[in-house]
Amino acid sequence: MKISSVCVYCGSSDRVDEAFKDSAKRIGTELAKRKLRVIFGGGHVGLMGILSDAAINAGAEVVGIIPEHLRYQEVENKRVSELHIVPDMHSRKRMMVDAADAFIVLPGGFGTLDEAFEILTWKKLKLHVEPVILFNQNGYWDPMIALINRLIEEGFAEAADLSLFDVVEDVDSLLALLDGEKLLGQSSLTGRM
Repeated sequence: MKISSVCVYCGSSDRVDEAFKDSAKRIGTELAKRKLRVIFGGGHVGLMGILSDAAINAGAEVVGIIPEHLRYQEVENKRVSELHIVPDMHSRKRMMVDAADAFIVLPGGFGTLDEAFEILTWKKLKLHVEPVILFNQNGYWDPMIALINRLIEEGFAEAADLSLFDVVEDVDSLLALLDGEKLLGQSSLTGRM
């Protein structure tokens, strides 16, 4: 699968560990170096702002999609190649999905969790087939992965659902996936649980 456009889900808080900020900056820069179009939530705050600015500074085409009611709360990034103002969160998420060939989930809060579970649910329902990558820096997504395993143990999900996403723990591993050194969609969780 040829990837040309990557949707990045990530937090809008500035009150986070510097390591997360450093990774967001490097990922934005590296996506640009690979000539990948970056799709994101349109905000100019938190990891969203750091990643989008880094991608823009490195020459990427960056597309922001932000709901009208969040334009001022998240302070839209006006430097992007395209900024789409949409009526609501549902429209934002749909447009982000339609524009992307792959999805990366960086650390974030409720919104990022919502986006992560929605994109995994849509993949399970075969509404899309694109790769989904959890960026598990410092074990950030370990509780989510543990919850997914609990769902499997209790019969609410299937073991095969672990193949809906990949998990990487550092930027180099993420870049290796994007560069095709590993089969996307093949979960790297085997033996980790």
